[in-house]
Amino acid sequence: MMDKLTNLSRRRVLQGTGIALALPLMESQLSRAEEKLDANPRRLVCIGNHLGYYPGNFFPKDAGLDYQISPTLQAVQRHRDDFTVFSNLDDGMTGGHNGVKAFLSGIRKDESSGFPDKNMTIDQVAAEHVGAATRFPSITAGLDNGTDLCWTRSGVRIPPVNNPARLFEALFVQSDAASIGKERSRLTHRASVLDALRESAGKLERQLSAADRQKLDQYLTSVRAVEKQLQMSQAWLDKPKPTSPIDPVVDQERMHIEEIPLFYDLLTLALQTDSTRVATFEIPMGFRTSELEVGSYHGLSHHSKSQERLGQLQIVEVYFMKQFAHFIDQMKEAQVFDHTAVVMGSGMGNGSSHSNRNLPVILAGGGMNHRGHMVCPAEDHKRVPLSNLWLSTLQWFGVEADRFGKSTGTFSPMNLA
Repeated sequence: MMDKLTNLSRRRVLQGTGIALALPLMESQLSRAEEKLDANPRRLVCIGNHLGYYPGNFFPKDAGLDYQISPTLQAVQRHRDDFTVFSNLDDGMTGGHNGVKAFLSGIRKDESSGFPDKNMTIDQVAAEHVGAATRFPSITAGLDNGTDLCWTRSGVRIPPVNNPARLFEALFVQSDAASIGKERSRLTHRASVLDALRESAGKLERQLSAADRQKLDQYLTSVRAVEKQLQMSQAWLDKPKPTSPIDPVVDQERMHIEEIPLFYDLLTLALQTDSTRVATFEIPMGFRTSELEVGSYHGLSHHSKSQERLGQLQIVEVYFMKQFAHFIDQMKEAQVFDHTAVVMGSGMGNGSSHSNRNLPVILAGGGMNHRGHMVCPAEDHKRVPLSNLWLSTLQWFGVEADRFGKSTGTFSPMNLA
């Protein structure tokens, strides 16, 4: 793997402008950082594509282990024993593009007030469980502005790292003494501000009604979560970063979707070096490309079953699947795949009609008992919520939870032990 990464062509080492490593609001105890690390910790990776996949080419026609591979999944055929593809899963979502944001939570932002964890996504639940055991509780990466895939317990969206060079720097480049001192001062200042806010809130509580005290309690919970984050940041501030097994990634002209393999390589290294155990990757509805001769990706998704547009759309979707197969290759070579659950799919079931039903969903890796093509009930009164699968995935990860999103229970047909 390392030889391949070292010899990455300069075309794939690309330039960008933004970085936002996902340090979510966490409630795990700082003492977790001092625990003896498991030699084979469980990991979670979520990959979200805003416009989904054309259903006619994505879903196999047969159920079970011996299904005939579909045109889109052909690119990942060599790994078919290591993933399950699901049909007829969703959370009853509507809203088209707005509904895509609920892929990993099952809850839209505008309906989240009725849920105790708002529209928190599974990656952030897993990140809270990991706590300070790794330098980055989670890393969110993606192309351009991403697709609003990741949301914290407070209902705040986490933007993606959209520059491979910045991601490499965060993972492997040591900060100098001046930068560390500056960061320590910033954290100390933020902690002082939180102390003042907490004191003021305590004085105010005695004057509030029961309903307002509940709102204040939610606010204080967020403050305590920020405090934990600050403590975790302090704990890792002086710890050296791992040595990079590849040459430094430098900024060059960016080519959008041609960045995907490099991002996958870097995320594999992040998992392999235990810099994080939770990662996400976001593919937006628009991109630039110098290789694929296609029109507007968003425009192609509104194909109206035009054979010409469907043909071009298939080129893009097969490219995404080839890179997904490459990611699995890299994780297997790094010997982390059997301990990593990989979720791949979209909150868009049919881009042409803006439908959020019957979502394309793949669950790979994790040493699970994979079932080929699992066809869930299509009848409304028998449908299984996608949140059930996410709940089972979180339990596999080690999270002690009995509900998630709109779950009605665990995903009983799938053995994730």
